[in-house]
Order: sequence, then structure tokens, then C-alpha cells
Amino acid sequence: MHLSEIPWTDVAAETESDMETDMALLPVGSTEQHGPHAPLGTDALIASGIAAVGADRYDGDVVVGPTIPVGVAEEHRQFTGTLWVTEETFRRYVRETIQSLTHHGFNRVVVVNGHGGNVAALRECCATITRHDAAFVAPFTWFNAVSDEMGHGGALETALVRHLHPDLIREDRVEDASAGAVDRWGVWQSGTNLAYDSAEFTENGVVGDPSEGDAAYGEELLEEITTALVDLLETVAARNLTQPEHR
Repeated sequence: MHLSEIPWTDVAAETESDMETDMALLPVGSTEQHGPHAPLGTDALIASGIAAVGADRYDGDVVVGPTIPVGVAEEHRQFTGTLWVTEETFRRYVRETIQSLTHHGFNRVVVVNGHGGNVAALRECCATITRHDAAFVAPFTWFNAVSDEMGHGGALETALVRHLHPDLIREDRVEDASAGAVDRWGVWQSGTNLAYDSAEFTENGVVGDPSEGDAAYGEELLEEITTALVDLLETVAARNLTQPEHR
């Protein structure tokens, strides 16, 4: 059940009758550069797609909230079209959105995240909600479930967009995107990333080789990600929401 696609009366009817769930998915992403070949909405599109497929695959009822499209992405500010908010704004917006869900009885929430810049803020936000609100919230960042080498606009993201939204990849630009890509995120010294902005180490915004990410690979990735998400949903559904006593 996708909240953006149905009237409020349908949600009310479901929650008051045969829909025995308190589970919700909230996709979050970003609007930021992903090289010259991939759309600015890559992270939001992938998060939305994963949430939709995960909800369909999950053996139970789950509501899917609307995708939050702008995240913590100032590191891409030099690339035209990138949008961002501060971590404080992002955490507050996500928390208040989840509080809206819990108001209607959906007090087990999995946040499906598609953007690396959101990770730290989401971890803190979800912990705060779980500790202080009447809910349990878990952040699920899809690339942490399938790979240690995410890249940016590289093979993984390009493959998923090619599978989910093939018309949005500029295929005539993939070769140039690959030629101008760098191999690693950041500028590293003594275990410290000295770069705060991506423009410090990449001219076209690409980390990794997008030419290696075809649609078939995207389909395989989506299957692996969905399996991990469904496993998480089942664990969250079985979780005791009572907070442990302080020792």
C-alpha cells in the first residue's frame, strides 16, 4: 500500500479492518550529481524502487511512504542541479515524517536509504526516535547490504538505474563517464579523508566504472538487496518494542 497512490479513506479502511500491520517503509534519497550519464535523482529513484519491490516481496502487510528526495549532499555543491539540506534539517524532517506514520499506528519503520551522505544523520535520527518515541526505527542503506565498494555513479548505481529506469541513463555518455572516472572516493592521508567535496578529486563526478553496470547486473543486485530488506522487515516485525530497563 503506497500512501502517495491512494485516498485517505482507503488507508482508514485498511487499518480498521483486515490490514494487520504496524509496519512502514520510508524511502529517502538525494538529488545530486551522478556523473554526466545518470540522473540527479538516482539515489531517490533507487530507494523508491527497492522499497516498492521489498513491500511486494514481504509476506505481510506494509505501508510505503512517499520518497524524501533531498538529503545531506552539500559535498556535491559544485555540480549544477545538486540540492541539499543540513543534517539538522534532514534529521528533523525525517523524524517528523516518521512521527506522522506513528500517529496512524505504524510504529515499526524501516528507512530505505539510497545516499551515503544521509547515513550518519539517519543513524542518529533513528536512534533518537527509538529511544524517545513510541516506535522502533531501523535505517537500511542498500549498498551496505551488498558491497563494500559503492563508488558514485559507478557500476552499482548505473546497473540499478539501467534495470529500474533504463530510459534515464544517457547511454551515449557512458564511455566518457568511464574514461573520466576515478577509482576511489576521497583524498586520503593517514586514514583521514582530506576532501570535504567530491569536486576535489573528480571532475565529472564519477567514482568507479559505470560501463560495468549493465541491466542484468542491476537485476541481480535488486534481488540481493530485496532479500536483505525482507529479512530485516521480518526481524523488525518480530521485535519486542519494549525498551530494556536501565541497569
